[in-house]
Amino acid sequence: MSAPRTDGPPRVLHIVTSSMSVVLMQGQLQYLKEAGFDVSLASSWGRELEHEAEESGTRVFGVEMARGISPGSDVVSFWRLWRLIRRLRPDLTNVSTPKAGLLGGLAAWLNRVPCRVYTLRGLRWESAHGIQRRLLMFADLIACRCAHLVLCVSESARKKAVATGFVNPDKILVLGAGSSNGVIASRFTATEERLKLAAKIRQVYSIPSDAPVIGFVGRLTRDKGVPELLEAHRQLHRAFPSLRLLLVGTTEREDALPCEVNEMLEADPSIVLAGQVDDPGCFYHVMDILVLPTHREGFPNVVLEAHAAGRPVVTYDATGAVDAVVDSVNGFIVPVGEVSALVQSITTLLNNPALAAVMGRRGFERIQLEFQPARIWSALVQIYVRLLVENGIPCGGIPRHLSKPYMAVNLERASR
Repeated sequence: MSAPRTDGPPRVLHIVTSSMSVVLMQGQLQYLKEAGFDVSLASSWGRELEHEAEESGTRVFGVEMARGISPGSDVVSFWRLWRLIRRLRPDLTNVSTPKAGLLGGLAAWLNRVPCRVYTLRGLRWESAHGIQRRLLMFADLIACRCAHLVLCVSESARKKAVATGFVNPDKILVLGAGSSNGVIASRFTATEERLKLAAKIRQVYSIPSDAPVIGFVGRLTRDKGVPELLEAHRQLHRAFPSLRLLLVGTTEREDALPCEVNEMLEADPSIVLAGQVDDPGCFYHVMDILVLPTHREGFPNVVLEAHAAGRPVVTYDATGAVDAVVDSVNGFIVPVGEVSALVQSITTLLNNPALAAVMGRRGFERIQLEFQPARIWSALVQIYVRLLVENGIPCGGIPRHLSKPYMAVNLERASR
C-alpha cells in the first residue's frame, strides 16, 4: 500500500464475518461518520448489512465468509477482502469476530494498512475441543499479531488473552467498563405500551398473570448452558409448580443440543419456546429473572438489556459474564456447571421479590452510569485519532472534544 494520504477525512473500514454481527455496532458507525470519518463496512451479505446502509448511509460491501472452517471458501473470501482493501485504501481497519479477524486482519497486514485494530469480542475457542479448538486459537493468535492494537470487550477476556500469550499487555485494552457497544436503555425500560405487550405475550403463551417466569435470551446451544438451565428448571418446578421457563432464541447445528434436551424442550408444557424475535424488549418484562448459564462470552449484551429492563440476572463465573454482573448487587454469579448453585440463587430471588426488585434497580443504575453507547463510541474515536496521528495521518476534521487523548487510566489498566 502507498504512503498515508494527507488529504480528505480519515478512511475507516470495519469488517465482521456475518451481517448479524452488524447489530453489535448499532449506532456506532453513524457516530464515527458524524465525528468526521469516512466509514465503510464489509461482511457477508444480509438484511442487517442492508439496514445499516439505509439507516446510517455507511458504504457497505458484501464479502461472503463462512463462520466455520472451510478452506476453499476461506481462500476466496481472503482474496476478495485483499482486493477490497487494496481498492479502498483505508487509513484504519477494525476487524472482529474470528473469521473476519483472521482473514481481514491478514489482508490488512499484507496491504500495509497504516493503522490496524482487532476487536476481540470473545474467546470462541474456550468451549471448543480438539482440532477445532487449536484452529480457533490459531485464528485469534494471527488476528492479534496482525493488529497494532487489540480492543477487548471485557476485562476477563483481556486477561485471558494476555495469559495465553496471544498479545502483549501493552497492546490490548478495554474501552470503559467493557461491552462492544453499550446499550440504549430506552429500548428496554418499562413503558405502558411495553407492559401491555408483555401481558399479551403471557396470554399468547398461556402463562398465568401470577406465574413466576425465569427467562433466557440467546442461542439455544450447549455452550450457552441450556442443558444445565433445563435441569435447574426441572428441580425448581418441584418447589414452584406454576413456574415457567421462557426461552427466546433458536437452536443451531453448530454446538447442537443433545437429542434428549430437544425432546424435553418440546414435551414440557412449563417451557415456552418463543423462537427468534426482532425486538426482545417486551419479553424481558414477562420475566422475573434472566438466567444466563453461559460457558463463555465476550461480554453478554443480554445482561445489559435485562438490567435496562430492571431485571436481576443469574449467570456463571465464565469469561465475559463475570464482568456484566456485580455479584450480590445486581444479580448472582455462580460457578460454571454447578446446577445446585444455579437453583439456589434463582430460589433466593423467587422467594424474595423485594430483593429481586432492588437488584434490578441497581442493574439499571449501572447501565446508566457505565454502559451508555456514547461513552464507548467517544472512547473509540479517541483511540482511532491517537493511532492515526501517531502514523502521520491528519485528523483535522474531527471535533476537538472527540479527539482528545484517550483517558490515561484506561491505558494504564490495559498494561496491568
